[in-house]
Amino acid sequence: MPRLALAQLRPKKGDYAANIEKIGGVLAQLATLEPPVDLVVFPETATSGYFVEGGVRDVAVTGGTLFRDLSLAHEAAKAPPIDVAVGFYELFQNRYYNSCLYASLGNALSGNASSGNASPGIASPGNASPDLAPPGIRHVHRKVFLPTYGVFDEERFVERGRDIRAFDTRWGRAAILICEDAWHSVSGTIAALQGAQLVIVPSASPARGTGMDEEGARLPASVVRWERIVRGIADEHGVWVALASLVGFEGGKGFPGASVLINPSGDIVLRGPLFEEAVLTYDIDFDETTRARAESPLLADLEVNLPHLIKSLGSGERGAGRSKRKPSAVRFDPATNGTAPRSALPVSTIHVAGKGVEAGDPLAIDPDLARRWLVSFLKDEVVRRRDFTKGIVGLSGGVDSSLTAFLAVEALGKENVIGVRMPYKTSSPESLEHAQLVIDKLGIQSLTIDITAAVDGYLAQVGDADPTRRGNVMARERMIVLFDLSAKYKALPLGTGNKSERLLGYFTWHADDTPPVNPLGDLFKTQVRALARHVGVPEEILRKPPTPDLVPGQTTEGDYGISYDKVDRILYYLIRGMKPEEVVARGFTPEEVAKVAGRLESTHWKRRLPTVAMMSQTAIGEFYLRPVDY
Repeated sequence: MPRLALAQLRPKKGDYAANIEKIGGVLAQLATLEPPVDLVVFPETATSGYFVEGGVRDVAVTGGTLFRDLSLAHEAAKAPPIDVAVGFYELFQNRYYNSCLYASLGNALSGNASSGNASPGIASPGNASPDLAPPGIRHVHRKVFLPTYGVFDEERFVERGRDIRAFDTRWGRAAILICEDAWHSVSGTIAALQGAQLVIVPSASPARGTGMDEEGARLPASVVRWERIVRGIADEHGVWVALASLVGFEGGKGFPGASVLINPSGDIVLRGPLFEEAVLTYDIDFDETTRARAESPLLADLEVNLPHLIKSLGSGERGAGRSKRKPSAVRFDPATNGTAPRSALPVSTIHVAGKGVEAGDPLAIDPDLARRWLVSFLKDEVVRRRDFTKGIVGLSGGVDSSLTAFLAVEALGKENVIGVRMPYKTSSPESLEHAQLVIDKLGIQSLTIDITAAVDGYLAQVGDADPTRRGNVMARERMIVLFDLSAKYKALPLGTGNKSERLLGYFTWHADDTPPVNPLGDLFKTQVRALARHVGVPEEILRKPPTPDLVPGQTTEGDYGISYDKVDRILYYLIRGMKPEEVVARGFTPEEVAKVAGRLESTHWKRRLPTVAMMSQTAIGEFYLRPVDY
């Protein structure tokens, strides 16, 4: 009965050595457990982070290098013999792959580390002795299905693997499917037909949407779908499935964790926490595989009938004792690069679940899940990714900046958040009062910087300032203040722009959109209101009409000529690909849809970096590609 551990980790982006450290820390933690763990599964790209784009070339190592460094980390951890499955970017035969290495570390009878080209000694699945498996690489799986759509662009940076193979271990027979491999039903079928008892699924899949599982727990919709997929693999084929998911935020895309272990009946027997690092253990009983396959012999039926359905299934071993064929050697490149590991920090576990959202309004959010999501985002992006301890927020007295301040306090602590009021001589006194309400309620440090002299001093020199130009100068002056105070107080500026305003271009370019971290940028205005009410933003702020407060009497909805309730829903349908006439059919007038669509289509330039004339094969953002948090 092997003991399995799932380690959902937050890797340090692009830092191979630091991530080997962290893996070593997990091995040290597991070394204290009794009985010992037989296998620990780490997520996809655990040695580098996932969204590294052109940085794949920087972080990729050979399988031999990774095995060597894991062996050193294992030795430093003084851990007992253990098998590991680790996702990494691989350099193999002069090509780059998204791979997962399965290796045995530190067995007592090891002598020198195996090159991985010799066949390991193998006993009957489930009854193997550790002494029969010398250290070495057992298998390297190279991801077959590379997502190149939506937020993904894998095929641009790595090549496709070509096969899915089950392989023998000291405890039984396993197969590896990396992330999207598992979304294709044929992958699990191939693994099961080749005799896999455990399907290992390392994943780095960003959280999207809001959903509810069968038990009523609120989870990101992508997590709910993942659970459905891996439960289907287990239930159909009578196999154990171990899904190890990455944690943390990369360029705003949040990996949720929520790793799961599924038994052969399709039940979740272990689940990791959301957005938190964790190491979880479970004792796998292969007798459950026997019972599940006896009660529902779908795999046996498939084995009998598949030859009649498909003329040629292809070749492959069926497991120890089933064939006289010599196990094929593991193909990997020897150690040629990498650095020795150091020590690492422990990982903790927490899990909270509750009710999910009701079906209906497409803009309805689960406010508590959204709060946890965005607080985790701020912790990652401000502290872990950019090495700041403080955040600074320009407080206008409106709901957006108020919500950002509330989230920042929860993420960073009230002593680490600075609220800045930046009035102009025509600003509404109410705006100052409402900003002060937030400052007082949160108990944060505050500053008031009057921008009148700076704005008027500039406009006096250039003259002829119409209200639009004056408003733009005010908005940009506020960013000058915010970024200068950022340098003074070593506090990262936090953005406050919502999705509605970003899509409509209702902001000053290189002003409101300038802060490097923005927790609200993927929330429509109506969703911002719902979340603000949930976290306790004062009702006076929630009730008042939104305004940029650049011109006396100005309101945002007045500028639009349409309410946010309508704007947000029209935008929602348009950006999901509906044609204007389809949106009109959902209860809006042609004029309303045309007004919103016109603003959306005419402001794409405001949501992009400046256009640069490309003249070389190293153009930034075209050929030289590194993510913002690399």
